Amino acid sequence: MNRVLIDTDILSYYFKGDNIVIKNFDKYLQQYDLIEISLVTYYEVVGGLLAKSAFKQLHDFEDFVAENIVVPMTEKSAEISAELYSLLKRTGKIIDDIDLLIAGIAIENDMTLVTNNENHFERVSGLKIENWKTNLL
Repeated sequence: MNRVLIDTDILSYYFKGDNIVIKNFDKYLQQYDLIEISLVTYYEVVGGLLAKSAFKQLHDFEDFVAENIVVPMTEKSAEISAELYSLLKRTGKIIDDIDLLIAGIAIENDMTLVTNNENHFERVSGLKIENWKTNLL
């Protein structure tokens, strides 16, 4: 099993108690010690929780982050994301910038992106994806 980068939607399902997602987290953690999310996912989650004044959930998320890894965005991942943007724009299959930044981080770090947003991310050449919402490991 390859190292994975957890997308924002899957992380949300995890915190909502989705049984399949939780089982997949547990199975993954039997091989790897930590869950990894991107700095972009960190931004999305914190921004969303602050906008809702969901301070209890924010505290729970910060506890989760303290025990896991936030993978940074680097110049290289930004360059990869820019190249992906250029390619998708030329083919008319553009996806959100946030998704491109997450994809760039996953590709740079040779990670599989775990997402329920397969229809967007399958457009990204060279990106490995898995769906832990619909498929058990």
